[in-house]
Amino acid sequence: MAIKLRNPRKAEFNMASMSDLVFLLLIFFMLTSTLVAPNAIKLLLPSSDSRTMASQTITVYINDEYNIFLEETPVDLDALQTGLIGVLEGQTQGSVVLRSDQSVPVQYIVSVIDVVNNINSMNQTQHRVILATQPHR
Repeated sequence: MAIKLRNPRKAEFNMASMSDLVFLLLIFFMLTSTLVAPNAIKLLLPSSDSRTMASQTITVYINDEYNIFLEETPVDLDALQTGLIGVLEGQTQGSVVLRSDQSVPVQYIVSVIDVVNNINSMNQTQHRVILATQPHR
């Protein structure tokens, strides 16, 4: 004896409510993303708890007597630029780690950053300068 149902079951899914839900989520995320403002300037101070893990290409040192060293060779700003051009040649991205003494004035740090920015503008590259810090004690 075969029993037939009056209302046969259909294995279909109504997608109209799903598209409404996706549309509402899209509007929600578009509105909330305009309220979030990213940090425009990230400063790394000589003593910090933060850590940046970046690929290190070369290291520049500035000691407490305001002498600049490219790796371990003492240089002035012109020699620093030619040395960095030689090391960064052929690379479009990289990191220049700047290890500076706490007593060094900011102008010396800015001068090294300007040298890297000049290299970036001449060669159309995107090298970054990372100020190395030590953790709080």
